[in-house]
Amino acid sequence: MLFKDRTAAGQVLAKELAAYANHPDVLVLALPRGGVPVAFEVAQALNAPLDVLVVRKLGVPGHKELAMGAIACDGTQVLNQEILRDYGLSEEAISQVTAKEKQELERREHLYRDSRPLPVLNGRTVILVDDGLATGATMRAAILSVQKHQPAKVIVAVPVSAPQTRQEFEAEVDEIICAKTPSPFYSVGLWYKNFPQTKDEEVCDLLKVAAERLCAAQEKSTLS
Repeated sequence: MLFKDRTAAGQVLAKELAAYANHPDVLVLALPRGGVPVAFEVAQALNAPLDVLVVRKLGVPGHKELAMGAIACDGTQVLNQEILRDYGLSEEAISQVTAKEKQELERREHLYRDSRPLPVLNGRTVILVDDGLATGATMRAAILSVQKHQPAKVIVAVPVSAPQTRQEFEAEVDEIICAKTPSPFYSVGLWYKNFPQTKDEEVCDLLKVAAERLCAAQEKSTLS
């Protein structure tokens, strides 16, 4: 079965996360850009705040879709030593890719967060959401970044994942929730009918709507 789009995938994923609805300590963090439409549906269903954790894949030179690692907004970096070895990548090559991706990461961080700091993560249940997991490089960088803040619980939630990647994450986080784990996997986009690139404008709009909805819900709760 294919997901119609990221919105539909988020609605399916939200049902898998229903046990976390209306918990005041829950925070949904999306990995932009593709994870934001998915996470928007999750946050809305759980009545939880939505924010972003900006991460960037480090693609192998000449094979940009193949991840040799990833970096997060706080400088956290992960590298796939097997990929580095197989492709004979030098320190200089890694540094060049990293420098370029840091520029894009900083651009997105400024655009999506506008100098706004990350919410407090200490002691909270953090749900990290993306539109799928292939190698899991960007999600792994996000996990390590979040864990520095000593959250009470880290949950990875995705609509679809490669079976091996899901198995690897089971040992790295408190819980991984995945609606589908098809085999053979091939790629994330294969499991969506519509899988266009998510644009910056959509990310910003969804974050704004999510914040407004949460604020309205909190006001309503206070008045009642």
